[in-house]
Amino acid sequence: MHDINLIRKNPNQFVEEMKKRFVSVDINEILSLDEKKRSITFHLQELQNKRNNFSKDIAKLKNKKEQVEKIIIQVNEIKIDIKKKEEQLFKISNELNLILLNLPNYASSKVPVGKDESLNELVFESKEIEKKTEGLAHDEIGKNLRMMDFESAAKISGSRFVILKADLARLERALCNFMLDIHVNENGYEEISTPHLVKDDALLGTGQLPKFKEDLFSTSDNKWLIPTAEVTLTNMCRDKMLLDKELPKRYVALTNCFRSEAGAAGQDTKGMIRLHEFKKVELVSIVTKESSDAELERLTKCATKILDLLEIPYRVSMLSSGDMGFSASKTYDIEVWLPSQRTFREISSCSNCTDFQARRMNAKYKNNNNEKFFVHTLNGSGIAVGRALLSILENNQINKNSVKIPKVLMKYMSGLDKIELVDEK
Repeated sequence: MHDINLIRKNPNQFVEEMKKRFVSVDINEILSLDEKKRSITFHLQELQNKRNNFSKDIAKLKNKKEQVEKIIIQVNEIKIDIKKKEEQLFKISNELNLILLNLPNYASSKVPVGKDESLNELVFESKEIEKKTEGLAHDEIGKNLRMMDFESAAKISGSRFVILKADLARLERALCNFMLDIHVNENGYEEISTPHLVKDDALLGTGQLPKFKEDLFSTSDNKWLIPTAEVTLTNMCRDKMLLDKELPKRYVALTNCFRSEAGAAGQDTKGMIRLHEFKKVELVSIVTKESSDAELERLTKCATKILDLLEIPYRVSMLSSGDMGFSASKTYDIEVWLPSQRTFREISSCSNCTDFQARRMNAKYKNNNNEKFFVHTLNGSGIAVGRALLSILENNQINKNSVKIPKVLMKYMSGLDKIELVDEK
């Protein structure tokens, strides 16, 4: 949500900031609605003051029946006017909020201005681990192992779901436990178990609603399945006034995530690249405005540490202003190497949302001088479990029927060092 006071003071600057996000705005409509809202609010306050003064007069003149009746008639007329003004204010406020709620966050001045991924900047690429340039796709490996079943999942749930079996199911669980242990024990995050169903306000707060309604799964009782634990973790500070000494707050959660992926097509729908339901370890930070830039660097390193330990080739890119997510001011994308596609694919996005989400959630903090500010929120995958699993399958394949397990996961697999097809006789 954007501060209408800042827009009113610097309308041209606001237009320029939205241009960097490749979004056009009708600034005259915004200013006009704002003016109408303030005018109605002013007249409404006048009417309310008038009504209150008349009410005091009634108390004073309660023994003079004739004068009281005249005032009561006037009070009733004012009540009718107040109701009309309140209805007008509600309508105008909704129109203005709908416009502002659909406009993205400002891009950081450090972010390259560009419409798409062609202007993204490469920040880092791991060189220590050799990139394989050929190999089977993860879904082929999974089928060869007889441990990845898309057909049964489709019969049960429809397309873009998967069932993992035996050692692949165990490997998924190992990845979950490994990531949580690293983030809690070494990176200092507090583990949280959150609901998978949320109300409208939670998704409104983090920016998924109203703009991205079509990407979400809704339920019959006006609740939504979470697309990411960012929603629940970030909303933990909703409508709160924190003390600066309580910050930073760093949360980690393992949840299932649900996305309709309405616009996905092509090779992204093959295998486990883009499922409707998947597991993800999510990192969220709630910090002061002065520390959010440094926190983004820290959070990104916490995510890449997982890939370093798994020994999977990856790279980190800073996204251009047009390629970032709606709520982000600055984003690093982490991508893993997939030999079957001979390219890097996203496994995590780490974003600084500055105070954009906090304004929508009314999440604030105050310092020792009792000055109040909106918190800054950050989030990132730490990391997507399914994509970590498929990247292990593709980068660690020994042959078409066996895959090496990363050393750091062996203790979570009771010492098992590889997954292989066992012939059924």
